[in-house]
Amino acid sequence: MSKDSNNLVNINRRNLLTAVAGASIIPLTSRFASAQETITREPIARDWSGQNPIRYPDPDVVALDDRFLQYMIGNTHIQKLYTGSLWSEGPAWNGVGRYLVWSDIPNNLQRRWIEDDGRVAVFRNPSGNSNGNTFDFSGRQLSCEHGGRRVARYEPDGTVTTIADQYNGNRLNSPNDVVVHPDGSIWFTDPPYGIRRSQYEGFYAESETKPAVYRVDGETGQVAVVTDEVVGPNGLCFSPDYSLLYVADTGSRPREMKVWDVNGTTLSNGREFAQIDAPNAGADGIRCDTDGNIWAGVPFGVQIIAPDGDAIGMIRLPERCANLCFGGAKRNRLFMVASQSLYSVYVGAAGAHIC
Repeated sequence: MSKDSNNLVNINRRNLLTAVAGASIIPLTSRFASAQETITREPIARDWSGQNPIRYPDPDVVALDDRFLQYMIGNTHIQKLYTGSLWSEGPAWNGVGRYLVWSDIPNNLQRRWIEDDGRVAVFRNPSGNSNGNTFDFSGRQLSCEHGGRRVARYEPDGTVTTIADQYNGNRLNSPNDVVVHPDGSIWFTDPPYGIRRSQYEGFYAESETKPAVYRVDGETGQVAVVTDEVVGPNGLCFSPDYSLLYVADTGSRPREMKVWDVNGTTLSNGREFAQIDAPNAGADGIRCDTDGNIWAGVPFGVQIIAPDGDAIGMIRLPERCANLCFGGAKRNRLFMVASQSLYSVYVGAAGAHIC
């Protein structure tokens, strides 16, 4: 065979491989955004009813860096579990009950997705226009309420305990997201968003306190500001060993994610961690996996950020993703609340903390 014939065979073989890989948006021979221009932030058109299954691997789970490949599962897909909310927020996984609870802020209720049969039911109504939710180490639910301008805890007997609703005699703004620490403390963000949105997500009011991140002592109940170096503190999470605290600042321009060193009850060395790789986009809710990667809800879906601040992957959704959490028996199922809907996808990572 001549040299020209060999070249022709090689070219045809390459074209064939590219055509086969091209069944998904991202060619298998060129998966990284830095190397080619076919990766966009727009999801492919698909039938979310499941009647016309998507071809594996799911083309909307995208590697931007080879470090993300280990977290991609080739024979799974993004599922839409529910739609019908006005603005979905604050997902939290209950490992004992095997259910996911999340907030529908404008409808003033919480919904629950139950794993055994996938049914969805109203879980709490009214909810105080709750936003972020989590469970503490005793299995009690904590909720950030815009309407009540407080962080509330639901006790086993059904009573509700106010964890924090003021600081130095002034009312909080509208607590947004909450996490717990093994020392028993509760950490939460308090931007003014819930009291400045025409009563759609709470009740209009003037701010009495500066936006900040707070820590509530687990023994004394004392409420303390750990940082006010944020314009619009939103989602927050700890690193796997609790040595770092990450906070999404949706009030800064440009919007950024910040990180601090955790020194017992205080923070130090605040610095920029990352910016979302999209124009005018910021992270909302965030979670950390056991390898220290940050998974962030963003306008185009989910951005995955390595511990060094590099964007390494993304999950494209047809709706704006507000928040997310890891759940399931192995904590390797990523639940994503996005505008009107709830989505999930299995990933090769596990959540670092209980929800």
